[in-house]
Amino acid sequence: MKKTRAAAAVILFLTNSTYATAAVRISDDRGGQIGPYLTKYHALRASGERVVIDGLCASACTMILGIVPKNRICVTQRAVLQFHTAYDFTPSGGQAVNSDGNRLLWSNYPSDVRTWIQQHGGLREQVVSLSGPELFAMYPACP
Repeated sequence: MKKTRAAAAVILFLTNSTYATAAVRISDDRGGQIGPYLTKYHALRASGERVVIDGLCASACTMILGIVPKNRICVTQRAVLQFHTAYDFTPSGGQAVNSDGNRLLWSNYPSDVRTWIQQHGGLREQVVSLSGPELFAMYPACP
């Protein structure tokens, strides 16, 4: 009976430890529609999981920076964040700036990220990339 309780306690401890150290890895996310990312990231925030950015996180993917608490995000040497204006496709196949989308993106960035974006021309058609020492100055390296 004591061995059964001890075994159950060990299993419970290991199960809880596994969940406490679970991490979501972002490695090749080119972004997309803002709505699904908001839904996914708010659920991720509620889950308590950590986020490892280990490669490309572009466009709508970057909203994770303001939705998941900063202390649960780390970056690797391969991490690259890419920012650009929000846009919709036009019937002719072109792109039109989506001001509401830009407001959503902007409102989901922490102040240091907004400052960096402003210093690099703001949200615009041209993609700007944040990586290396500038990124490590804002987010910790993953262990």
